[in-house]
Amino acid sequence: MVTERYTLLEMAQLWTDSYKFQTWLQVEIAVCEAQAELGYVPSEAVAQIKAKAKFDPQRIAEIEAEVRHDVIAFLTNVNEFVGEAGRYIHLGMTSSDMLDTALALQLVASINVLLDGVEELIQAIRYQAQQHRYTVMVGRSHGIHAEPITFGFKLAGWLAEMLRNRDRLVTARQEIAVGKISGAVGTYANIDPRIEAIACQNLGLEPDTASTQIISRDRHAAFVQTLALLAASLERFAVEIRNLQRTDVLEVEEYFSPGQKGSSAMPHKRNPIRSERLTGLARLIRAHAIAALENVALWHERDISHSSVERMILPDSCILVHFMLKEMTSLVKTLQVYPENMQRNMNIYGGVIFSQRLLLALIDKGMNREEAYQIVQRSAHRAWNQEGGNFQTLVTHDPDVTARLTPAEIEACFEPQHHLRYLDQVFQRLSI
Repeated sequence: MVTERYTLLEMAQLWTDSYKFQTWLQVEIAVCEAQAELGYVPSEAVAQIKAKAKFDPQRIAEIEAEVRHDVIAFLTNVNEFVGEAGRYIHLGMTSSDMLDTALALQLVASINVLLDGVEELIQAIRYQAQQHRYTVMVGRSHGIHAEPITFGFKLAGWLAEMLRNRDRLVTARQEIAVGKISGAVGTYANIDPRIEAIACQNLGLEPDTASTQIISRDRHAAFVQTLALLAASLERFAVEIRNLQRTDVLEVEEYFSPGQKGSSAMPHKRNPIRSERLTGLARLIRAHAIAALENVALWHERDISHSSVERMILPDSCILVHFMLKEMTSLVKTLQVYPENMQRNMNIYGGVIFSQRLLLALIDKGMNREEAYQIVQRSAHRAWNQEGGNFQTLVTHDPDVTARLTPAEIEACFEPQHHLRYLDQVFQRLSI
């Protein structure tokens, strides 16, 4: 088996200068078309703009080095190609009209790519959950053995969480898919609001309800927080894999490919490096969410303190989360599962994990709950603290237990299938 290879080029391309400038030009042309539709500029000029408009990223960088304004540099370069008709480009607009509207196009495109990645992971988890629907293992709380579950049930929880993440991304896409063509402080003083409506519709966006000079950054903060929550889910799955891969647990394991090495010093090592990588990357996305929240409180109708932050956190967050999705999908698809180790761990100390079943059986026979608890706990702790301790053996020789329960009734308390009797209902909810 060879670990699946994948490329992140599709997401990275959305955050190149060339793609960014293309969205800028797309917005400017959409506004020109709206201007022409309403009779503000000649249709012939717009036709000339559409035919001739293009840009050269290197030339834009040269101009920006002189004028120290990225939008002016871009417009200057476009006008070098368009000529006379270029005077109708950016008419009545401010820089943020174009910047924020174009950024919305980038973010929507990024979410579409992320949704594809989420769907791939959902299907990978769904498959593994079905495969291990009845693979019995011990459930744990506080890191301590609790009661039986199945590995498929654990994965069903992951699946439900990823379905919620998918819904959140769809909501984030709707919230971020807004543009604004409303002028210097958002009052439409020098541009008809109908131009905004027409241009946004043609771009697949909704006009912002009430913009200032910019689109308010609560939308962008919500977007990054959605990514941070998605990353937190992936981290949760990764931490679970790391814990289950511990040497003394070893119930699952990351696929270890031929020729792979785990340590420069210890040849025996097989480390959960991919899960650890995912855990670390989630910390970065959370940090970006904090920065996005800091961007919300700008001065008056706008300042540009958010701009430098967004140039870092938006592409980084989108590219990192896309990578994390691909990495987790590959990890889940190739995950090594060891049912025999799950069985071994579940039976340690002779079935102490069935203590609640025995407690309830004694209560059902009329025993006071506190008394029953003390009796069961007594044998459970003896089994826990003794080398080779066996809870089932201890309770079958405990006169306080045998006075109320027959051997068959005691044996029934140690049946794992009792804990799985409603398992199918959870799977039905998830259409597994």
